[in-house]
Amino acid sequence: MSHRVEIHRARLISRQDCRLTVTDSTTNPAAPSRTETEASRIDVAALAREVARHCAAYRDPVPRLALRQLANTLLPYLAVCALMLWAAAESHELWVLPLAVPAGGLLVRLFIIQHDCGHGSFLPSRSANDALGRCLSLLTVTPYDSWKRAHALHHASTGDLSRRGTGDIHTLTVREYLALSRWQRLRYRLYRNPFILIVLGSPLNFLVLHRFPFGAGLPWRTAWRDVLALDLALAAMVAALAVAVGGIGPVLWVLLPVVSVAAWIGGWLFYVQHQYEETVWEGPEAWDFHRAALGGSSYYVLPAILQWFTGNVGLHHIHHVNSRIPNYRLQECLDGHATLGEVGRLTLRDSLRCLGLALWDEDARKLIGFSGLRTLQAA
Repeated sequence: MSHRVEIHRARLISRQDCRLTVTDSTTNPAAPSRTETEASRIDVAALAREVARHCAAYRDPVPRLALRQLANTLLPYLAVCALMLWAAAESHELWVLPLAVPAGGLLVRLFIIQHDCGHGSFLPSRSANDALGRCLSLLTVTPYDSWKRAHALHHASTGDLSRRGTGDIHTLTVREYLALSRWQRLRYRLYRNPFILIVLGSPLNFLVLHRFPFGAGLPWRTAWRDVLALDLALAAMVAALAVAVGGIGPVLWVLLPVVSVAAWIGGWLFYVQHQYEETVWEGPEAWDFHRAALGGSSYYVLPAILQWFTGNVGLHHIHHVNSRIPNYRLQECLDGHATLGEVGRLTLRDSLRCLGLALWDEDARKLIGFSGLRTLQAA
């Protein structure tokens, strides 16, 4: 299949039903017919499997690239944090907060490395991945084994309406929302409010909720052991730093802003990876892993510097098709395929329109906001 034909096919499928690329959100096309829907599901599943075969060629880790990425992320992160800690200890707090921005960006990049270790993709050795991932968890404040398990469940169930609730953002269908009581609707609307979900929720998730083993999908004792071990290690690290700088205040001046900035970035990235208008959700009878991976995960097109800080995680459609591809090979995989650059594209401007989305419209097969629901009810 030629380069031009592949791109045309992806765009054509998008217009029919698969929601692979971002279309004009100001339009409101009629829901596709059953024939169009079934045909597009077949086409997208076939395209997704062809993409999966392509992606398999990039799944082998490259130790040289992995070690280089670890060095050019970990060393600057530790240096910036050391500078922040010195500034806080010397009562130069106004220097601390601006430095939290690059430090938070580097922490996101470290989190992506830990994430890859959890997939067994960063280094060739499973034991080396696990050892590195557990060490990095002390910096990311995220329990390695518990998060690894919950994230694996997220990959296995993305886009399946019957398996929501683990490692994802809670999303109701229009019918489910309308069946709720007034109080339940209010709770859901508050939860989906971007300020609560991302600005408040993301730091709360990393700083507080990760201190408890809830929703990990692991046996109770294993989850508690994983989380408690990290909590004790974090307490020991904070105590040692507090002794070194003469008090816990400077340590918190560094820890809380840096983790919060990283959490805001990470929370936003996770949101736009699956919460965009043309994503894919299916019932269990129609759900297909490859179709959900390619059609239900975005390609977040970022400037080069932001793509570097976020460890190429914006190429999320490729990651979901094959989670064994190391983050440092995702761009190589994208460049090697004619269609992948056209699939699920979200620019920074496009992503801002995702903020108001909250409900899956099963008839129109797209995410809509509460204002869109009012329009449906008025029609």
